[in-house]
Amino acid sequence: MAAGSLLIPHILKATGKKDPVLLLVSGWQDVNIGDIAHTPGLIALLKSRMKNARIILWKRTDSEMSDAMLHKHYPDVQIIHGKFDKDYALQSPELELAFKEADFFIHGSGPSVVAAENLRCWNKNTDKGFGIFGVTIQDVPPALKALLEKSSFIFTRETASIAVLKKNGLEGKHIAFAPDATFVLDIHDKTKAGEFMAKNGLLPRKFICAIPRLRYTPYYRINPNRAGWSDEKIKQVDEVNEQYKEIDHAKLRTAMIAWVKKTGNKILVCPEMTYEVDIMKELLIDPLPEEIKPFIVTHDYWLPDEAASVYEKASAVLSFECHSPIIAAANGTPSFYLRQPTDTIKGQMYYDLGFNDWVFEIDDTTGEQITERLLEIHENYQAALKKVKDARKTVDARYDDCLKIMKSFV
Repeated sequence: MAAGSLLIPHILKATGKKDPVLLLVSGWQDVNIGDIAHTPGLIALLKSRMKNARIILWKRTDSEMSDAMLHKHYPDVQIIHGKFDKDYALQSPELELAFKEADFFIHGSGPSVVAAENLRCWNKNTDKGFGIFGVTIQDVPPALKALLEKSSFIFTRETASIAVLKKNGLEGKHIAFAPDATFVLDIHDKTKAGEFMAKNGLLPRKFICAIPRLRYTPYYRINPNRAGWSDEKIKQVDEVNEQYKEIDHAKLRTAMIAWVKKTGNKILVCPEMTYEVDIMKELLIDPLPEEIKPFIVTHDYWLPDEAASVYEKASAVLSFECHSPIIAAANGTPSFYLRQPTDTIKGQMYYDLGFNDWVFEIDDTTGEQITERLLEIHENYQAALKKVKDARKTVDARYDDCLKIMKSFV
């Protein structure tokens, strides 16, 4: 995609090299295939557009599962997990060497400037440049503003963040909309996906995928020490989730039932986050009519390379989560984003990219409306495939527009 063109002028200008060493900080958590997908997406982008660059990945989470996946697909990318103390003193030889060798530092896609402290550490220990790629920024406290003012470029993954930056006195040609790096995810595990599909009778373009989500992710169930949440916060989150979980998922079930009755084809109920394995049955399977249940297949938590290979073969992906539809679209598959009002402004990226017809603001949507759009896709599938292709061209066009701005700045 043209996204890489946004990065190149800044990096080459900053480093003065045609073969720079790039230090990439990414890999925020491994409990969400969307968060995992950010990293290989940006690696793919950098490798395709800067073939002479060497990439060092400073991965925030130390996970054998996702590290092994990255090593498999990108064996030449060095992965480090070095730490620093509260005074930004480097605590490992591998991190010291990476800081010495790297010519430029890139903050990867994420729900915020997740690695602000890593950027400050880089700034404290070097006089070399850094940039931010594909993040959402919902607020700009003074400390973050001071950091952003030093960035060579700030690329947000939706236009809403640009408005936030402007409101806080940050604007310029170095600030632009560059969608989430998941849009350039190109890794697959076709063998594992093929085996799963064959075992469960999932035929190419003859099944849909359904992904659940609670209004608020219950991180206290996922992360150590209850994610630091107070009893009051846990109570508030649980109350909202309990209030809306049936209301939300009943709408998706309506479309699932109609799909089976209309097509006689199967449905894969699958997770984007680990905790969703525990709610799939309750919210998307158990309440279904008995005659529909034999058409349901489930998948445990997985990695984005296998998910991408399965989504590539699906007829459509219907998801309350934000990134499964992106992974599907990146692989040419029609996808619906069932957006809950408690999700962040990141959802604006769908409107920015022209996916309006396939975004359903769930509070303003009925199950019948989702069903109508799904069956419309089924009846006019070639047109739906063309729409995905055209939408991906829109992604490219967005990047091209940004490139013109960047070139005038550089």
